Amino acid sequence: MSIKNVRLEVMQAIEPKVEGFIDEFLIPTEKIWQPTDFLPDSQSDDFFDEVEKIRGEAKELGYDFWVTLVADTITEEALPTYESWLMDVEGIDQHNGKENGWSKWVRAWTAEENRHGDVLNKYLYLSGRVNMREIEITTQHLISDGFDIGTDRDPYKNFVYTTFQELATNISHKRVGKMAKKKGNPLLAKMCTIIAGDEMRHHLAYREFVKTIMGQDPDGMVLAFADMMKKKIVMPAHFLRESGGTIGEAFEQFSNCAQRLGVYTAQDYIDILKKLNDYWDIGNLRGLSEQAEKGRVYLMKLPERLQRISERMQFSQEQYTFKWVEANGML
Repeated sequence: MSIKNVRLEVMQAIEPKVEGFIDEFLIPTEKIWQPTDFLPDSQSDDFFDEVEKIRGEAKELGYDFWVTLVADTITEEALPTYESWLMDVEGIDQHNGKENGWSKWVRAWTAEENRHGDVLNKYLYLSGRVNMREIEITTQHLISDGFDIGTDRDPYKNFVYTTFQELATNISHKRVGKMAKKKGNPLLAKMCTIIAGDEMRHHLAYREFVKTIMGQDPDGMVLAFADMMKKKIVMPAHFLRESGGTIGEAFEQFSNCAQRLGVYTAQDYIDILKKLNDYWDIGNLRGLSEQAEKGRVYLMKLPERLQRISERMQFSQEQYTFKWVEANGML
């Protein structure tokens, strides 16, 4: 049987369990927070006073902070790209005329994620510290450029990717929230912290998907995990560009900002890999095929190898001027 057919059979076998995953890891629409829970009520007489408070608190945040927050927002707003990609994955059958568990998960997950971009975009707009038109141009570019995360239509690889990325975004949003709180911005801190909580729930779900598949097809799952780590887990916004720029140019500069701030670093990448190796018990897997065993050994040795590389890595300390944040930051 071909690899493709095995994966499809496993996805179909697990599909009945997805409803339980939805109940466990997602929150019903009527109960979950919405962007307006954190933002000034435009129907209130106090609206302009609350906006003025936001603008005042925003003045204490530095240049690299704003760049990171803008890039995080744009990444969250590119959800249409991510949903369309996942809906095309093998086994996520949205066209067979019945309520397929996998497609239901992708839609519900996307709907939760969509709130993140909404609340951050509105906050940026009200803060008065960034060039919203340039941000909107970058967002449109990112969606129209699409993305290639190296997973093709393989569900195993896609779930490895989402497991990794959801934890990465949890780390990033949580640290941005802590920085905002330290600078006396409790509203932004609260927003980023609750977004980080959503990302952690999503991470736990995708981590469980992989664990479940590992029980059905350990050879295939280990090979998919090893393949993704050999390619390197790229960020979903790795094609980020500003107006007039080339694909990926802005992402490199943003990554330097995130590294300088300590929002998301090379060490975080290594730590996430270690956590996934531990949770999926890669070190103790036995009875694998010869090829999968090689993949398992590679995964176990990779953190130490990446640690050596990271110790030699150097990142630019020069502050690049983005069109998103032309003359803002700490004034």
